[in-house]
Amino acid sequence: QVQLVESGGGLVQAGGSLRLSCAASGLTSSTHSMGWFRQAPGKEREFVAAITWKVINTDYADSVKGRFTISRDNTKNTVYLQMNSLKPEDTAVYYCAADLTWYSELYWLAHRASEYDHWGQGTQVTVSS
Repeated sequence: QVQLVESGGGLVQAGGSLRLSCAASGLTSSTHSMGWFRQAPGKEREFVAAITWKVINTDYADSVKGRFTISRDNTKNTVYLQMNSLKPEDTAVYYCAADLTWYSELYWLAHRASEYDHWGQGTQVTVSS
């Protein structure tokens, strides 16, 4: 059974940085990609970033491009989200997700939450102005 545990959230001032981690257990060779999503109060869950598991490919939401970096350590089954130049509008609960669907295209990255199979419990990120 796949389990995802996020950590690293907290309170930071605007312009500051945080590094989120997602420790995964139960991943198999069928893992296709890992993603980060976020959800602010009263808003829908939105895509932030994703990374393929077997090849090197990443993608980001326009709102975080140039500020956030997703990376992974397959040996540790861990995915990271380095967040720099944080803004108050980045305040949300951040969720890690795993996509175990088989795709013929190894570089494909899903952007919709419904395409991910497993989710962590989330970690709160609050950016003060």
